[in-house]
Amino acid sequence: MENKLKLLSLSIMFAASSASAANYAIEARGDAMGGVGVVSANFLTAPFYNPALTAIYRRNDDVGMITPSFGLSYSDEHMMVDDLDKAAGLIDQAIAGDYSNVAELEGTLDALSGDIAKLEFGGVVAFAIPNRYVAANVFGKAYAESFAQTDIYDGANSGIDPALNPAINAELSAVNAVGVGVTEVGISLAKYQTFLGQHISFGITPKIQRIYTYVYSANLNNYDIKDVRDNGTGETMFNMDAGFLWFHGPLRVGFSATNLISRDIQTIELAGSTVTSSIDGSQSRTFDPVSYAYQMRPLYTVGVGLVADYATISVDYDLNEEERYTNFDDNTQMLRVGGEIDIMRQLKLRAGWKRNLAYDDLDDTVTAGIGLSPLNLFQLDIGASYTNENSMGAYVNFLTSY
Repeated sequence: MENKLKLLSLSIMFAASSASAANYAIEARGDAMGGVGVVSANFLTAPFYNPALTAIYRRNDDVGMITPSFGLSYSDEHMMVDDLDKAAGLIDQAIAGDYSNVAELEGTLDALSGDIAKLEFGGVVAFAIPNRYVAANVFGKAYAESFAQTDIYDGANSGIDPALNPAINAELSAVNAVGVGVTEVGISLAKYQTFLGQHISFGITPKIQRIYTYVYSANLNNYDIKDVRDNGTGETMFNMDAGFLWFHGPLRVGFSATNLISRDIQTIELAGSTVTSSIDGSQSRTFDPVSYAYQMRPLYTVGVGLVADYATISVDYDLNEEERYTNFDDNTQMLRVGGEIDIMRQLKLRAGWKRNLAYDDLDDTVTAGIGLSPLNLFQLDIGASYTNENSMGAYVNFLTSY
């Protein structure tokens, strides 16, 4: 039971990662800078932030590749997995007739109430051909994220001994989980030009998406991780991104719009059930059928920054909040800040900060990373994020340009 609980969120991600992916890219340079990229990305990473940047490159850039980028992040800010582990052990004791630790369950259930654990995994590849006519970047992206959320029962009323109520509540509580994976293949096309003396670029990204959804629900002490893969479905759709950039010297202002075509995707419906407590046979709970809708909606982001040869600082702000899964606390509206210092084109130092404005009780995230370019033959980017001791991530890129 202990190993099952510790693998809960991880198992859902692996179920989705075979088909993985979603709205954001895993890209080590941007992730090390707090996730910024609307004005600070380069022509190689442009499809994942702002397609207009595909047309912004140095004169000696003829072709470039990301081969590949990948990353993983995990968030369990309220120690949900540890509390689930503890609760499962106490439930098993009570079912076996050992009620000596029942009183501990009440505090454990209080700690679990409303908790969410989140896991993200993904990667990208890209092949860019910059030119002064229509710059192009062909890319593939895969991203998966999963959320596990507790559903704590508090209606126990034991006819045998009121002291058993916490154990009954625990036995009739549940863990609900959702996962989404999105794979994308597309091409970013962009054009730079001057207009009324102003330097601008604009770009579009037509793309094909395959979106997978997963849903799972089980009691705290009887879920089975292998069942997660049985509750998935997928849809294929066409979508499009667009972007714009204005710049004067190092000053840049940009705008990006991703997933301009909206779509609602319904998960598989899990059948309802009635669970009767084995501790007190007179207590039962009826679970309604479980189903969610995943909302693919446009996301609009603005960015502003100073992008010079040897230093960069920028800010990205999401203009709207993404709800994504309805009736599930996975909303996002991000504010991101990040910067980079380039030392002799050989070493880049990066740092950043980001906050999810959709919720007031979440910790901020700090990020950092380095970029290595030995003799400019290739580039290795490494990034990491830290929210607290239970929420962190790691990312890596391999890039080449000629």
